[in-house]
Amino acid sequence: MTITLLTSIAVFAFFYAITPGPSNITLMASGVNFGFRRSCPQLLGIGVGFPSLVLVTGFGLSGFFHDYPVVQMAIKYVGIAYLLYLAWCIANSRTKVDPDKKVKPFSFIQSASLQWINPKAWVAALTAIATFTSSTQAIDKQVIMISVVFLLVTLPCALLWLYSGKVLQPLLSNQAYQNKFNYIMAGLLVTAIIPMLSV
Repeated sequence: MTITLLTSIAVFAFFYAITPGPSNITLMASGVNFGFRRSCPQLLGIGVGFPSLVLVTGFGLSGFFHDYPVVQMAIKYVGIAYLLYLAWCIANSRTKVDPDKKVKPFSFIQSASLQWINPKAWVAALTAIATFTSSTQAIDKQVIMISVVFLLVTLPCALLWLYSGKVLQPLLSNQAYQNKFNYIMAGLLVTAIIPMLSV
C-alpha cells in the first residue's frame, strides 16, 4: 500500500472512531461516572473489537469481492452514501450525557461485542474493505494492514473520549456548543469521504 492510501485509511478511521456513536458516548459516560481505571476494560474492548470486525469482514469477503468486483464497487458507493447520511444525522443530532445515570461499566467482552451489533461499525468495516482493497494486489495483506491502521487509530480516539468525559460533558449540555461540535464533526466526516472517490 502507498503512503497516500494509508493516509486515506487513517483519515477514514479517525473520523469513524472520533465521531459520536454508541461506543464513544457510553465510554465518555463511563469515564464521568466510574473514572479512568474502571473504564479501561471498555476502552480496550472498543480498541480491539472494531479492528477485529474489520479483519473478519475482510477475510470473509475478500474472495467474494475478487470474484465479483462490481459488488465491491456497489458497496463502496452505498457506504459513501450512508456516510453522507450519517454526517447529516450527526449535524442534526443532540447528544446528551446524563451525569446522574449510574450504569455499570462495560467489561472488555461486552464492549468488544457491542462493535459486532453496531450498524455504524458494520457499515464502516464493509466500506473500508470495499473502498481500500484492490483485486490487483494481495487481499490478505491489504485486510491486515487496514485492520492494523484501525487498531492504531481507534485506541487513541477512544482514549480521548474516555479521558475528556468531564471536559466534554458541560459543553455538550450547552445547546450552542453542542450544535457547533456536531456541525464540525459532520463537516470533517464529509471531508474524509473525498479520498474514497479516487480509490
